[in-house]
Amino acid sequence: MYHQKNNKNRANIILIIDDNPTDVLLMTEAFALCDGHNEIHTAEDGVYALEFIRKQNSFKQSTTPDVILLDLNMPRKNGLEVLMELKSDPKFSFIPIIVYTSSAALEDVKAAYKRHANAYIKKPGDFEGYIKIAKSISDFWLSAAIFYSDSSV
Repeated sequence: MYHQKNNKNRANIILIIDDNPTDVLLMTEAFALCDGHNEIHTAEDGVYALEFIRKQNSFKQSTTPDVILLDLNMPRKNGLEVLMELKSDPKFSFIPIIVYTSSAALEDVKAAYKRHANAYIKKPGDFEGYIKIAKSISDFWLSAAIFYSDSSV
């Protein structure tokens, strides 16, 4: 099934995977200022993120995210490991994953795209930058882009 994510009857499900509570708060607040109807979920590391996406343990009632924002540097399971697991699993490979990290190192960018990241964004230095990024994600990934979704997930 394919569709656009501009369905007014349903919130856009955004999963932010990041161990930095300040970055999570800033991004959450930035999305709140966007026009879209967004439901933000967070995971502080890759292990919790995979449990949320796979609906395991305490996340049995979770909703499959429409878009994932993924930090690279996290404890227990880093962003590249999460990216590789999700993009190699046919049940979840369709979910757009935006690597969202403080690194602009060429080796990190290459590693993310090699593992099929849909985009790579460097974290901004101020709140205006967060707003700009949230608006760009909302305008493209949650409004303009046509998505495939597997309703069996």
